[in-house]
Amino acid sequence: MGDSDRMPKIDVAKLRPAEIDFIRYVEKQNKERVEKLKKVRRNNLLTAGIIGCGVLGIYFYSMYAVKQETFLDDFEEPRKVIEKQ
Repeated sequence: MGDSDRMPKIDVAKLRPAEIDFIRYVEKQNKERVEKLKKVRRNNLLTAGIIGCGVLGIYFYSMYAVKQETFLDDFEEPRKVIEKQ
């Protein structure tokens, strides 16, 4: 990366007041945009955390509930019925 990749320096003293006002306006808009994006990102992370906790809760509850089921533990093969003729 050389100096050609960078924007040239601007002498602020040579700018007109309208141009300085425009720069301030754009900076203000950019700052508002960044704040909005930070808020959206925070909300997205909060939502992802809540959904993730819900999924893990359902998973672990399912494992706990299946572990308690004992109806298959005492499963015996049905006795054969001998029919007399």
